[in-house]
Amino acid sequence: MTRIPSVDLQDFLSEDVERKQKFINEIGNAYETIGFVALKGHFLDDTLVENLYSQIKEFFDLPVDVKQKYEIPGIGGQRGYVSFGKESAKGKKEGDLKEFWHFGQYVENNSKLENEYPANVIVDELPEFNEVGKQTYKMLEKTAKYVLRALALFLDLDEEYFDQYILNGNSILRPIHYPPIKEEPKGAVRAAAHGDINLITLLMGAHGKGLQVQNHDGEWVDAIAQPDELMINVGDMLSRHSNNKLKSTIHRVVNPPKELWGTSRYSIPFFMHPISEMKLDVLENCIDAKNPKQFEDITAGEFLNERLRELGLIK
Repeated sequence: MTRIPSVDLQDFLSEDVERKQKFINEIGNAYETIGFVALKGHFLDDTLVENLYSQIKEFFDLPVDVKQKYEIPGIGGQRGYVSFGKESAKGKKEGDLKEFWHFGQYVENNSKLENEYPANVIVDELPEFNEVGKQTYKMLEKTAKYVLRALALFLDLDEEYFDQYILNGNSILRPIHYPPIKEEPKGAVRAAAHGDINLITLLMGAHGKGLQVQNHDGEWVDAIAQPDELMINVGDMLSRHSNNKLKSTIHRVVNPPKELWGTSRYSIPFFMHPISEMKLDVLENCIDAKNPKQFEDITAGEFLNERLRELGLIK
């Protein structure tokens, strides 16, 4: 596989049984082989996308001391601002060449989870920032719900199997700014090779070169979406749950050619997480004589904490 397959969510949402099955087959096969698809027909409209980019550029252009007001100690970077170079990939000492923001879940009718999740952080300087972030979060969460419904059917589960776990799930919207590179980086890249922690990731802003995916032959493939597409990949939680039938693929964001060092890059991933209590135990129908159980039983919350410690975000 040397390119990222493209699929259209409107096929799945149509009343046409054949179109719906075509989408299930295409996305399932892509996730069995390379772990990424480019998805059109999602719920984000152009105006919302433009507003979001405008707001996040304004935020990252704020003075450093203003941004650092929104860096909240003691929550492992789960909400608000995380400053440049703070995060590193698993097994890497060098910090990634990025700064980012986290919007988290807007809990509905669940006081237990309201107390469990950190509160979203309000940016005083930009009155539209938080509302635009919330609208984008909701539309990406809605898109992710239907992608997971298609994957449930591909795995021979009930179509709405994942719905109970993603309602009020611990999902994160992360606008990222990769600032201009001012000097030769010492072993650091914009985002070192890694797999994602969560169920699936929906990525806005993979339109230019930079994002690369490692295929099963160990080759790095450029992952470039069209302007109307989201790049969507499987995370480690879904890979575990499906006994690696659906592949969580290693990916990275490489530094641009030297002539483009003076430019910023923005990307906006939405990390779809379930509620902490979801059991990630390997699904029985993903185990057979050729594919014995590969992973120990663990909950989503336990797995997330384990990974955040590995990333250096919590002690």
